[in-house]
Amino acid sequence: MESASCVNVGGDARLRALPFGRVLFNGAPCYALRDGETAILLDRPAYDPVASVAGSAPLAACTVLAPVEPTKVVAVGLNYRAHAAELDMKVQAEPILFIKPSTTVIGPGEVIVRPARSTQVDYEAELALIVGQRCRDLTPPTAARAVAGYTCGNDVTARDLQKVDGQWTRAKSFDTFCPLGPWAVRAAPPTAARVSASIDGAVVQEGRVGDMIVTPLDLLVFISGVMTLLPGDVIMTGTPPGVGPLASGQVVTISVEGVGELSNPVG
Repeated sequence: MESASCVNVGGDARLRALPFGRVLFNGAPCYALRDGETAILLDRPAYDPVASVAGSAPLAACTVLAPVEPTKVVAVGLNYRAHAAELDMKVQAEPILFIKPSTTVIGPGEVIVRPARSTQVDYEAELALIVGQRCRDLTPPTAARAVAGYTCGNDVTARDLQKVDGQWTRAKSFDTFCPLGPWAVRAAPPTAARVSASIDGAVVQEGRVGDMIVTPLDLLVFISGVMTLLPGDVIMTGTPPGVGPLASGQVVTISVEGVGELSNPVG
């Protein structure tokens, strides 16, 4: 690792604009910024006001991890009308929330494990919002300031168990059921940005950010009215139509235009 002077990320406009996340370097996890093929290593998350540069390393010498370590992942169901229709479910007047435990989170390249008790494990491509500060009862004017950035997410779901249970906790909560990453970007993707999933390179799911019933910032406002959100928490914003099953040996890739591509093998 190359050493660096103690540069505050928040005080450097160029650093603030770089994608942020986490890497494993020399056997230790570290918060980082991506600068081309270099990982700029940080002493704490990039969205922390006092985050500083601790050094740098070639990206090739690092393993990219999930970009954050959330205390919770708050997800919303049926936020695309076409997805609700394909599941033959009614769109509710208010967002339907559920929580995926932090133990579901994995990073790019990590294996999605299909549990033996499920016969149908589905992919769900999503735009994920990362919370940057402790917040409660946000309003539309204050919501944008609470956002650290955006990344790709896969709300993996044991669909058969979801149908059996009649609610979603078990189906959404198996270990490895929330791939995130690879990096987070600061700017929100435009409404025309595609949200898609591919299996072994073939597109199987596609929608647009603008197809959401409730926008990401409005979701953040709604959720913060229910619970306190902490730095690093993740909000999954819903999935477009085209969800389907995963099989062992496949590779599923979640893409969000302007944000990135997240690929994971299926075990």
